Amino acid sequence: GDQYDFSGNLDFIKFFKLVQEAGLYAIIRIGPYVCSEWNYGGFPVWLHNIPGIQLRTNNEIYKNEMQIFTTKIVNMCKEANLFAPQGGPIILAQIENEYGNIMGPYKEAGKSYINWCAQMATSQNIGVPWIMCQQSDAPQPMINTCNGFYCDEFVPNNPKSPKMWTENWTGWFKKWGDKDPHRTPQDVSFAVARFFQAGGVLQNYYMYHGGTNFGRDAGGPFIITSYDYDAPLDEYGNLNQPKWGHLKQLHEAIKLGEKLLTSGNVTTKQFGNGVNLTTYSNTTSGERFCFLSNTNTSQDANVDLQQDGKYFVPAWSVSILHGCNKEVYNTAKVNTETTVMVKKPIELGTKLSWMWAQETIRDTLHGKGRFNATKLIEQKEATSDESDYLWYMTSIENMGKSSHNATLYVKSSGQVLHAYVNSKHIGSQFGYDFEFKQPAILRPGKNFLTLLSATVGLQNYGEFFDLGPEGLAGGPVELNVDGMASLNLSSNIWNYKVGLNGEAKRLYDPNSPHPQIWKSSKKLPIGKPMKWYRTSFKIPPGTSPVVVDLQGMGKGHAWVNGNSLGRYWPSQIADTNGCSDTCDYRGEYKPEKCVTNCGNPSQRWYNFNHFLQQ
Repeated sequence: GDQYDFSGNLDFIKFFKLVQEAGLYAIIRIGPYVCSEWNYGGFPVWLHNIPGIQLRTNNEIYKNEMQIFTTKIVNMCKEANLFAPQGGPIILAQIENEYGNIMGPYKEAGKSYINWCAQMATSQNIGVPWIMCQQSDAPQPMINTCNGFYCDEFVPNNPKSPKMWTENWTGWFKKWGDKDPHRTPQDVSFAVARFFQAGGVLQNYYMYHGGTNFGRDAGGPFIITSYDYDAPLDEYGNLNQPKWGHLKQLHEAIKLGEKLLTSGNVTTKQFGNGVNLTTYSNTTSGERFCFLSNTNTSQDANVDLQQDGKYFVPAWSVSILHGCNKEVYNTAKVNTETTVMVKKPIELGTKLSWMWAQETIRDTLHGKGRFNATKLIEQKEATSDESDYLWYMTSIENMGKSSHNATLYVKSSGQVLHAYVNSKHIGSQFGYDFEFKQPAILRPGKNFLTLLSATVGLQNYGEFFDLGPEGLAGGPVELNVDGMASLNLSSNIWNYKVGLNGEAKRLYDPNSPHPQIWKSSKKLPIGKPMKWYRTSFKIPPGTSPVVVDLQGMGKGHAWVNGNSLGRYWPSQIADTNGCSDTCDYRGEYKPEKCVTNCGNPSQRWYNFNHFLQQ
């Protein structure tokens, strides 16, 4: 229940203080639903397991929990003087997140819920405006804002509301098996310039700095551990050039017109074929600031502005004209040099020496669990998400004197299944939801069926996403014995066990009290499931980020100094179609456009700088 953890990386008060020290402003997005490709959209799973609760709708139990959380966060911010009227960096606060995108199926209850969110947020008296993103029916005094690749055409629902873009997607996220998405600097800057040309007053990048979903925080299903996002600052804090530099120049150019953009008169002249000139002016002083845009996706334009000069405006670009007669920037003319980050192997001097340990599964192969039920339980209801792993175990009596050939059939709601019959691994499969079918042999007497189900990040988006299901929720699980009727095992007595024995023994922690488990042998067992591996190494001094290359591993989880780096799955290879060396920035961006890394693992490099001991 209500245990809060604000230690270490989770110290958001410290984060906001650093933001202020850096001279930045902040938007606090309280949620508590946040999506962000985060496990379960940011909700703790215990919330889902409260009897009678329904998430993100007009449900009293949920609204009470949401209010407790929101009030707690707001009060912590007030105590630390973080809101702008207190001298702090927070200028806006957001409640809920993109609810309008999925609101339809919640019907009237969804409408009541959004009205309640607005009233509950307002009652917090934080002294700065509240926003709701992607919520065209946001009630007053909420300001509705836009998220997307382009927001120039967005109009807030109240003429008095400022036009704000709370998420400009600088790239895109990745799933296991995906190629690398890229959004060009030319297109991102075009979108920003078009937004300010069209009267926008606030624009916020998502993401400006890529990151890492350590531990089991990546959502899904199937979101990879890296959240680099092709952002201007990459996962390791390096400049992603030319994107970072091209945007820096854009910001400097827009800032030249700051006064006029926020208080000037505005007029737009159309030249046809997608070319428009927007002029911001102060009639008293005669100052002017112009955007000359060309939204045509293929035809460049030569524009003659008479006494203000002649301009070449490439297709799908915007020129910023200081004083309306001097081009200081064009979104398609990139003059920042491209830099490519090269990963150099560290010379450790010696070969890594590896030890290994077997994950002991004798208990579960013989049906030993911690609790039982006469049904197949939905996975996160059984695990409360304390582990990716849940064992489902049952037994079948073969009364005859001979063995029978059978086919095991399992309907899984995702995401990974490993099946064992009488201690023998008979097959594995993964997917969003799938049907598993494999031959098995039933021997005379008692037969053990053991199914290990694993999640790869809980769902984080969509209407009713919180219901899942995951795992073998309801099944069915059937055994088709040759020449006999099919046996539906779904309401057998099922034994359950959450997690792996190695997790319970904390084998990933160098200070774990089970040293005798580790073996060293000249020949490491490889290519076999259910193994733990460990090694130690020294990092030479220096300031460059250090990454670990997990190419060659299958699927699993990695730790450094007892800290989780996240899930790895480099055997998941992106398909070989759709990549090209060239990329046309013109025309609307979508995540399938300009992809790279075809035929390679979706992720092989892991960020572990936070966890290194010098």
